[in-house]
Amino acid sequence: MTFRPKFITFDCHGTMIFYDMAGAARHHYADRLSREQMETLIRDFTAYRLDEVLGAWKPYAEVVHNALERTCKRNAIAFDPEIAADIYERVPTWGPHPDVPAGLAKIADKIPLVALTNAMNSQIPHNIAKLGAPIAHVFTAEDAQAYKPQMRAFEYMFDMLGCGPEDVLHVSSSFRYDLMTAHDLGIANKAWVNRGHEPANPYYGYTEIADISGLPALVGL
Repeated sequence: MTFRPKFITFDCHGTMIFYDMAGAARHHYADRLSREQMETLIRDFTAYRLDEVLGAWKPYAEVVHNALERTCKRNAIAFDPEIAADIYERVPTWGPHPDVPAGLAKIADKIPLVALTNAMNSQIPHNIAKLGAPIAHVFTAEDAQAYKPQMRAFEYMFDMLGCGPEDVLHVSSSFRYDLMTAHDLGIANKAWVNRGHEPANPYYGYTEIADISGLPALVGL
């Protein structure tokens, strides 16, 4: 791919920010679960968070609360709402993957960078400030009143930018949250950052990069 888009749009948490829900869960449950049980809990917590964002919009604190409560029920663990609250409060403290600041810095003064994130308006400024490069626009699920992978989140972004799918390069480490929907919406130019979250799925038509250091080459920089 060598494509000079009007905007580079990207997922924030997981792709740019080291989104450590697994670490937060380990902190709270390591003393009561075996290694196998812990991996099952983390897998279930991940799956329930996705399930929770597929319906009507609700604050992300409720997404985390509900997902953890359902995870605990499935794994026969007592649910403590204070643990869910603590995990939620950790989100704005997380910073970028090591490759992100330098990779973004090579692009930010030439192509506007846009974050399309499932975060809350009160959380995301803390994460964005840690990226080390100027982000021209930040659009949240709270703004759109819809979480990714719902199409409405992407459509809100297009409306705000005054552009269409043909004008962007969308960057994400997740097929399930981003790249599948991007494909369905006709975003032809996509970059998959292989953070090891999900297996490759060539059907969805993307260029794979190992990390953000590979992004400038995709836009001829």
